[in-house]
Amino acid sequence: MEKKYFNKPSKFNNSPCIEVKNEAYKVINGWENIIEKLNNAIASITQKTKLIVIETYQGVIEEELFENLMGGIKCDRFIKSEYFMLPEEEIKKMVFPDVTNDRIFGFITRLTMDAFFDAEKVQNFQNTIGNDDGVTVIYGCGAALVCPNNNLLVYADMARWEIQLRMRQHLVDNLGVKNRDTEDWMLLYKQGFFVDWRVCDRLKKTLFEKWDFLLDTNKIDQPKLIEGKAILEGLEMATNRPFSVVPFFDPGPWGGQWMKEVCNLDPSAKNYAWCFNGVPEENSLLLKFGEDVIEIPSINLVFRHPQELMGHPVHGRFGDEFPIRFDLLDTMEGGHLSLQVHPLTEYIQEKFGMHYTQDESYYMMDVGDDAIVYLGFKETIDPDDMLSELENAQTEGTPFDVEKHVQTWPMKKHDHVLIPAGTIHCSAKNSMVLEISATPYIFTFKLWDWGRLGLDGRPRPINIEHAKKNLQWDRTTEWTRQNLLNQIEKVAEGDGWVEERTGLHEREFIETRRHWFTKKVEHHTHGGVDMICLVDGDEVIVESPTNAFEPLVVHYAEVFIVPAKVGAYTIRPYGTSEGQTCATMKGYVRF
Repeated sequence: MEKKYFNKPSKFNNSPCIEVKNEAYKVINGWENIIEKLNNAIASITQKTKLIVIETYQGVIEEELFENLMGGIKCDRFIKSEYFMLPEEEIKKMVFPDVTNDRIFGFITRLTMDAFFDAEKVQNFQNTIGNDDGVTVIYGCGAALVCPNNNLLVYADMARWEIQLRMRQHLVDNLGVKNRDTEDWMLLYKQGFFVDWRVCDRLKKTLFEKWDFLLDTNKIDQPKLIEGKAILEGLEMATNRPFSVVPFFDPGPWGGQWMKEVCNLDPSAKNYAWCFNGVPEENSLLLKFGEDVIEIPSINLVFRHPQELMGHPVHGRFGDEFPIRFDLLDTMEGGHLSLQVHPLTEYIQEKFGMHYTQDESYYMMDVGDDAIVYLGFKETIDPDDMLSELENAQTEGTPFDVEKHVQTWPMKKHDHVLIPAGTIHCSAKNSMVLEISATPYIFTFKLWDWGRLGLDGRPRPINIEHAKKNLQWDRTTEWTRQNLLNQIEKVAEGDGWVEERTGLHEREFIETRRHWFTKKVEHHTHGGVDMICLVDGDEVIVESPTNAFEPLVVHYAEVFIVPAKVGAYTIRPYGTSEGQTCATMKGYVRF
């Protein structure tokens, strides 16, 4: 593919790691070696009754683990945790209020793992298992709940992005049911998002200190095993240094071509629409031990060290949910995003059980000559007229005239567009957007999607009923101009650097700062967490003034997180960027 967007080979790192320099920890690769390690560990247990728990996260491939473990572990009894669960029909009835009939949206569940189990069966097992000598293995989701007083605990974890890929291939079931063959994989994802992952996470948080081993099966048929204390040491290390999570990329009906080149992706792919490179709830974290790498969900770091990572004020407000998300949206040589709006805070609380909403912004990393955004209504907006036309477009397939109702704004590189919840918006074709937003990332109400299908051949969901209850009709042309477009002001400058405030709107809790610099810039977390993207320049280096952490080299378009615990750090041009002007965008929570 001819170079179009980047004038030199990209150094974008798709596999950033945190290196754990402790030779005591060894990664065990392959099922044969893993089984040998587990059998040796079991043999070293001195009790006559040996209770082994293999707890699995939803999304682990049942057949791979079960067949290899059952066929290899020397045991007297191998029991699946599903034996102790409620019947499927009871589970379906129990989760329905949270899953709902909607294809996309549900309600964040308050269920915990014990709700999925038959309490009498579990109690009977716990009352009698101590009478059986030999080795008993309890395997599956909730196994640690069935057998809390175990001698050995193996936790098989799974990154949410990998779970989504497996759902698309119908390789995994939802928690407590056999439903992988559901025709629409989005229903699997919805139940995972609103129910399964919440339930599994609530149990996981109680088990960190009890892990004897962590089993990584994110890559099918390439399992890895390591001691649980190695993972805990890696997570603690991450709170003391800047780091990046693992980016993942996904195509879309409007996807573009920019990221193929800049992010070192497959040039033969049709397009890439999204890069999620700063979403701890979805991304993975790579911990490197010697020459081997273990993949875990980066949300584990949020659960394990919320105060050290986010700081007391942010943790006090959001709990163990990471509130900021950075991602890239590529429409270069692609199409328009959907015309959309995000829910107001009270709406997302009442309807979906989230306690904060998806405020966001678009920062223009790059643009084509004809780049625009749709943002806010025109002064002449007639709500009834617009909603009627939208409903006709949905029911009758007639085109919707967006520009009759919604204001368009030409975009140039480094523009910043603020989008508080309730604001109608859409990034059009030929833009490369850094989206800076709050984390509740699936709560997008589409009003119009240009009459196209998703990549699965299905119509993309339109949510006019939800949208019309959240649209703020008074956000028209002049209000938008004065409040949402390039609200940029210089706040500080020094030798070789300028700091600008670029937003966000006063209704949004995220503050954003842009630094232009040719020399070293001093930063400080001030007790909160910083998320940063290099938006101009080839590469920079992040350093500690006191050598408290190893320097981190960051390349163009990469995102990194600076934990609150880090405190002071510096950023300066590095390598091919020395002597040139670089720019970073930093997001953090106002407090």
